[in-house]
Amino acid sequence: MKINQLFLPFLILAISSNSFLSSAAESPPEVVDIDGKILRTGVDYYILPVVRGRGGGLTMDSIGDKICPLDAVVQEHHEIDQGLPLTFTPVNPKKGVIRESTDLNIIFSANSICVQTTQWKLDDFDETTGQYFITLGGTQGNPGRETVSNWIKIEKFDRDYKLLYCPTVCDICKVICKDIGIFIQDGVRRLALSDAPFKVMFKKA
Repeated sequence: MKINQLFLPFLILAISSNSFLSSAAESPPEVVDIDGKILRTGVDYYILPVVRGRGGGLTMDSIGDKICPLDAVVQEHHEIDQGLPLTFTPVNPKKGVIRESTDLNIIFSANSICVQTTQWKLDDFDETTGQYFITLGGTQGNPGRETVSNWIKIEKFDRDYKLLYCPTVCDICKVICKDIGIFIQDGVRRLALSDAPFKVMFKKA
């Protein structure tokens, strides 16, 4: 069957347009901050609680009497404390927009006297408390088996958001898929895997 040469450019354009629209439709929604603006890669934000009266933003801390390492992501005791700013980097760092249900590195934008990174990662199972805690010291980028503990997702939760550990950067890895919530240890509100998600919102720093 012959195709009219005048019609061919329009056919190619139609196919290209359909492919573009299909690709766009498959992309998860963008995450937005409290002002309704899209979260961007490398920009500082505060992670704040939606529920009032149960603490403030998130910061770094060390558990016990030691100074180093900083081994806990904790919630500030007072609601007025916004904690430390963080950045989000998607599994494809060239993507400038942060989207829901996408593997992310989350990093505190703060210096530390401890010789370690300030990137979040999932710690090994803590037999004393029976918890999987979110700790620090992760490695940025390099998605795969060696970094599977370093990836966190943001998911829509009602009208707000929640944090989820369910990495998809390693096809052959067996991983836990669970929400991130608050576990109170000796009065400290630590981030840990939980059946009760920590409902959050994002504020540009």
